[in-house]
Amino acid sequence: MANDRVTPDRVQQVAVLGAGTIGASWSALFLARGLAVNVHDVSPEAERYVRSYVENAWPALERLNMAEGADPERIRFFSDPAGAVGDVQFVQENVPERLDIKHRTYRAIEAAMAPGTIIASSASGLLVREMQSAFEDPSRFLLAHPFNPPHLIPLVELLGNELTESEAVTWAEGFYARCGKITIQLHKEVPGHVANRLQAALWREAIHLVTEGVASVEDVDKAVVYGPGLRWAIMGPHMLFNLGSGGNGLEVFCDRYRDSFHRWWDSLGSPQLSPDVARTLAQGVRLEEAQRDFRALAAERDEKLISVLNALAGEKEGHSARSSRSPAV
Repeated sequence: MANDRVTPDRVQQVAVLGAGTIGASWSALFLARGLAVNVHDVSPEAERYVRSYVENAWPALERLNMAEGADPERIRFFSDPAGAVGDVQFVQENVPERLDIKHRTYRAIEAAMAPGTIIASSASGLLVREMQSAFEDPSRFLLAHPFNPPHLIPLVELLGNELTESEAVTWAEGFYARCGKITIQLHKEVPGHVANRLQAALWREAIHLVTEGVASVEDVDKAVVYGPGLRWAIMGPHMLFNLGSGGNGLEVFCDRYRDSFHRWWDSLGSPQLSPDVARTLAQGVRLEEAQRDFRALAAERDEKLISVLNALAGEKEGHSARSSRSPAV
């Protein structure tokens, strides 16, 4: 199959199956990267929704690294999933997270796809082996889980298994890199993958702090935004704590703060999203929404994301330029 597969840099046309929020965001990204996009969704409102989403996302994408000649009109819509995949070199699947719907979609498209075409699922909660079982040839299927919204957040979590060609995962890495994405590979399957588990762990303790009366919803959010959140946009926790060693290494940091972290971990909470807890959190969020409506908050999020991404890209370019200079004598 791999011999029939075009290289990632030669992909011209892709299919997006499922046109909800994630599918629409993927569509905007692929269009901005100069690709033609076939979209399938069973909803009669899908075309209106996706076109509106792309239109709203386009100004933000223009401020990022948009491909020359990118055109938001290079998009077609299909009610039949088989029709959407017949002339593409890659398929991004985002249909609802129900195995019966996914299996029905996979059975409909497998024979229609060109040999070697890779299909990647954005699934958050289903297992790869569960989804693969609908394919006669599961070797070109893998998980490619984005972080919302995928047209702005670079992360994609990749996972294949023993039935997935290793070449398929390597190919996907190259394709997503071409689209400006940052990929990680999971070595084993766990519920929620990596990034969702990390944010779930943080949110669990954030909820605990609110329900125990330690701080308000607004102040817990502030603590993240103006504290560790700033650092996490630059480096991950392991490297940051390594820097916290004063140059002595992560082992020294662990030895120095072991007792403190054990004490903190032992006191972390395990709240449940009960109706009462959900109501408390929602009331705290509504205080923010009273000052700015949902669209204004979403626009603020996107504006700040773009600023961070451009700042990080500029720093990366500057570091590369500095690294390429001859050392001073």
